[in-house]
Amino acid sequence: MITIRKSDERGHFDHGWLDTFHTFSFADYHDDAHMGFRSLRVINEDRVAPRREFGTHGHRDMEIITYMLAGEIAHKDNMGNGSTIRPGEVQRMSAGTGVMHSERNPAPGTPAHLLQIWILPDRRGHEPSYEQKRFPDAERRGTLRLVASPDGAEGSVSIHQDSRLYTTLLQPGESVHHALQPGRGAWVQVASGAVTLEGGATSGAAGGAGAAAGKPVRLSAGDGASLEEESGVTLTAITPAEVLLFDLK
Repeated sequence: MITIRKSDERGHFDHGWLDTFHTFSFADYHDDAHMGFRSLRVINEDRVAPRREFGTHGHRDMEIITYMLAGEIAHKDNMGNGSTIRPGEVQRMSAGTGVMHSERNPAPGTPAHLLQIWILPDRRGHEPSYEQKRFPDAERRGTLRLVASPDGAEGSVSIHQDSRLYTTLLQPGESVHHALQPGRGAWVQVASGAVTLEGGATSGAAGGAGAAAGKPVRLSAGDGASLEEESGVTLTAITPAEVLLFDLK
């Protein structure tokens, strides 16, 4: 079953310094029908104005991934980390028993565009930790590049959950396929461009909202889709596209 989450159906707030879209319930946006998907709890698409910031604040018991799309974000935390995150880089912060941090767009004239992703950990009380890695475009073109996993496989950042995050850069006509093991689900999030999505039903599952069984569905920038009881997912680019794919327990 494929269920579509259209971009314009997300929660949206424009705070002036921050223009943000919430795929799932977050802060002042609450929708009982969209509280997350499996261990995936948050996908926020944020645009931070130049020289503005998320002031110092705290989190705990959450795996927080920052995925940059444009511009840059300067990070500081009470673990002693200070870094700048740019497109092609993935930051992972395991909040665990508690962490304080801030994020700032240091550029004088360029908005920062990013996805903030929260994944529920496998248990409470992990030791807080931080990791940041670069994944060059060449490693993501025309293929699914693993960027986050429970064991740091293939040079990915490590998270405390049996979930895996892949990203890809596709040119028109290019396709990628990801097989899903029985009992696992997937979430697809289009960061830019447009693609078609096709699943592979494992138990006669019909298409969900916006998806007819056996027919490809079109997803554009900001759109997402969940897949349940599917043997895999195939993405084909209509225009140049950047896509994230989550394989979730």
